[in-house]
Amino acid sequence: MSTRIGILTGGGDCPGLNGVIRAVTLHARQTYGWEVVGIRNGFEGLYEEEYVDLNASTVQHLLPRGGTMLGSSNRANPFAYPVKLPDGRVEIHDVSTRCLANLAKLDLHGLIVVGGDGTMSFSQKFIQRGATRIVGVPKTIDNDLEATDYTVGFQTAVEIVVQAIERLHTTAESHERIMVVEVMGRYAGWIALTSALAGGAHVCLIPEIEYDPDRVLEAFHRRHGRGVSYSIVVVAEGAKQKGGGHSVITAADPTKQEKLGGAGQRIADMISAKTEYEVRTTVLGHIQRGGSPCAFDRELATRFGVKAVELVAEGKFGHVAAIEHGKLVAKPIEKAVKKLKLIDPAGELVRTAKGIGIELGG
Repeated sequence: MSTRIGILTGGGDCPGLNGVIRAVTLHARQTYGWEVVGIRNGFEGLYEEEYVDLNASTVQHLLPRGGTMLGSSNRANPFAYPVKLPDGRVEIHDVSTRCLANLAKLDLHGLIVVGGDGTMSFSQKFIQRGATRIVGVPKTIDNDLEATDYTVGFQTAVEIVVQAIERLHTTAESHERIMVVEVMGRYAGWIALTSALAGGAHVCLIPEIEYDPDRVLEAFHRRHGRGVSYSIVVVAEGAKQKGGGHSVITAADPTKQEKLGGAGQRIADMISAKTEYEVRTTVLGHIQRGGSPCAFDRELATRFGVKAVELVAEGKFGHVAAIEHGKLVAKPIEKAVKKLKLIDPAGELVRTAKGIGIELGG
C-alpha cells in the first residue's frame, strides 16, 4: 500500500486556498509518489467521512480560482459540533473522538490542515489528544496569525479594498461627500490600515487604537478648512470608540465566533448627527474574500503547499509553514494560536500613516 496524506481547508474561504491544494497534490505525487486525499468541508468532512481523491488532473486548473474546491466550514468545530437528532432537534456535541477514529481509519502519513486561528486551535487540540501527524498552512484575509508575516488571502483582500477606495475617491470628490468604507479583519486592523495607506484614505480606524469621535470630526474640519470638501474613511469591522465595545451583529455561541458588523455605519451616524457633512457608507463584506487570488497569494499559496509536504516528509509534525523576513520557515502550531498578531500602535505602519496625515482617531 502506497503512502497517503490528507488535506482539508477549514474556516472561512479566501483567495489562494486552491493554490495550496494544487501545490500539495503536485509536490506529494510527483516528488514523493504519495497518494493525496482531500477531506471535504473542513473538519465536517472528517466527521462525516466525505473524501475525494486528488491528482494532477483534478488540480491542474486550480491556481487562478478563488474559494476552495474541497469546500470549507467555519462552523465545523469538532469540539462543539451541531448534531441533528432523529426528532429534528439539534444538540451541541463533542465529536472529536469520532473524528480521531475516522482519521485513524484513513491511515494517513500526515494531515495538512489549511486554516486560520480557529482551525489551528482545533488542530492543536487533536495533537494533544494523540493525532500527532498534523502540519498546518496559515490562511486568513485577516493576517492575524502570530506565526507568520503573511497569510494566504490577505494580499488579495487588500487589493480588492484598494480598488474600491479608488472608485470611491471620484464619487466622494464629485459630490463633496465623506465616504466611509467598512472592511473585514475582525480584531486586527491589517486590512484596514494597509489599504488606507495604499488607497490614499484620510481617516483610518482600527481595533488596536480606540478612536475619539472628536478627533475624527476635527480631521474633517481641517480638510474643509483647507478647501477640501471630501474625505475617505476606512473603518475596520472591529474598530471601537474609546470606552465602547465592538459593533456586533450576531453574538457568539459554542459553535461559532461573534459576527462583527456596523462599525462603519456607527461612524457615519456620528458624523451626520454632529455635522452638516453628507456621508455615505459602503460595506465591502465578502467581496474581500471572493474571486481570483492576486499574484502574491498564488505564489505564497504554492510555496506554503510545497513547504507543508516537505514538513510531512521530514516528520516535522506539529508545525505550520510560515514566512519570516521573506523566507519560508516552520513554526510550532501553538505559536500560531497563542495570541493574535495585531498592529503595534507604536510601530512603523502606524508611524507611516501618521507621517502622511492619516487620522487614526487616537
